[in-house]
Amino acid sequence: MSDDLRIEPAREGDVPLILTLIKALAAYERLDREVTATEAQVRESLFGAKPHAEAVIARVSSEAVGFAVWFHTYSTFLSKPGLYLEDLFVVPAWRGRGVGRALLGCLARIAVERGCGRMEWSVLDWNDLAIGFYRTIGAQPMDAWTVYRLTGDALLRAAQWEPVDS
Repeated sequence: MSDDLRIEPAREGDVPLILTLIKALAAYERLDREVTATEAQVRESLFGAKPHAEAVIARVSSEAVGFAVWFHTYSTFLSKPGLYLEDLFVVPAWRGRGVGRALLGCLARIAVERGCGRMEWSVLDWNDLAIGFYRTIGAQPMDAWTVYRLTGDALLRAAQWEPVDS
């Protein structure tokens, strides 16, 4: 890896780059159709009055070679915050050169500095390259857990549920 690799907090001026990296990640994951984010939405969610997530960008010289986006969760069992890695992406030409490890190391340091009890993320079942990498760093799959999701109309319907009188 180049000594020139830097992991820097994203700045508001990076929003177009971040959206480009999000779209590249979606293409890699075969989920292009899922991306509806706009620059305005990315700006608001990362740099607005009440940010929902944070991001870092990996750069070599002036070239962006990867990024990571995360947010905090909370564990009732640990009674501590957690760090949830939403997305980590390394530009294909830079894979296998330590960029992903550097991004994960940066987030692990943030988690430790902020008193987090754990760091978690999801990986697509078919992404054997990522799964192999995660196992080499000591990450363990949560085999007993299944992720569930409400989106779109199902989320809107659930938002209308009221308590049942008994």
